[in-house]
Amino acid sequence: MIKCHLSKLIGKHKHSLADVHRLTGLSRATLHRLYHETNDAIRYETIKKLCSLYRCQVVDLIKWIPDNKVNDENGQTDSVPGMP
Repeated sequence: MIKCHLSKLIGKHKHSLADVHRLTGLSRATLHRLYHETNDAIRYETIKKLCSLYRCQVVDLIKWIPDNKVNDENGQTDSVPGMP
């Protein structure tokens, strides 16, 4: 699974989606999908613009979480039984 931390970056910098749209030129639809993590893909140009705006590394924007990891009721990440 890929997690997008755009919502955290926006909150940290006290921006709105409209602010990010205005500052980067990215479409509101693209930003909405990233913010709500409903996107299927992300273009390098989009990553570049967001990292430039927030002066961050790619890992600060997106993170890979292995699919064999799940959250238990306490929010802890454990391996799925039978998976390495």
